[in-house]
Formats: sequence, C-alpha cells, structure tokens
Amino acid sequence: MGLIYCKDCGRQISDAAQACPYCGSPLKDMAPADPNKSPKDWLTTLLLCFFLGTLGIHSFYVGKTVIGVVQLITLGGCGIWTLVDFIMILCGSYKDSEGKIVRNN
Repeated sequence: MGLIYCKDCGRQISDAAQACPYCGSPLKDMAPADPNKSPKDWLTTLLLCFFLGTLGIHSFYVGKTVIGVVQLITLGGCGIWTLVDFIMILCGSYKDSEGKIVRNN
C-alpha cells in the first residue's frame, strides 16, 4: 500500500479509498508522496534562514540539532554558513535530518 495524500487537506489516506474521508475530495485529486521530499515547508525554511540564519534556527527547524547548536555558537559561521545554506535552500538542494530534500512543491 502506497502513501497517498489529499491535495485539498493534505492528510494521509489509504490508496484504496475512493475519496478523502476528511474533506471528500475524489481520488483523482490524490498524489503519491515523493519519498525524497522533506515534509518540512520550503518557504518556512527559507524565511527562517534569511531572518534567523545566524542563530541556526532553520537547522533546528529541519531537525539538524547538532548543526543548529554549532551555528548558534559561531553565529552561522560568521554569516558564511548562513549564506551557503540560504543558497542551497533557494536551489532546492538543502536536506533535512533524514536526508530528504527541502524543496518547493
């Protein structure tokens, strides 16, 4: 059984369902989950990096606690580490703690 998510409400449902039991959306509007895409929101990660990147908040958000602590202590590697992470998030190559890519759509 594959992972199916409702495009309207985003909840996980059985791929055998005819419609979403939560919102009633028909099965044709369901999409299989991308196993390489992080469940973390791309825009949230980008904004956290932009505004609080020197504190490593974006790393904490995606589950990279150890890296977040190091960024907090070094103020984002004096801003260089933050800039590199920001560019990686923009390009869609930034990964969460599970190795899944945080990307838009």
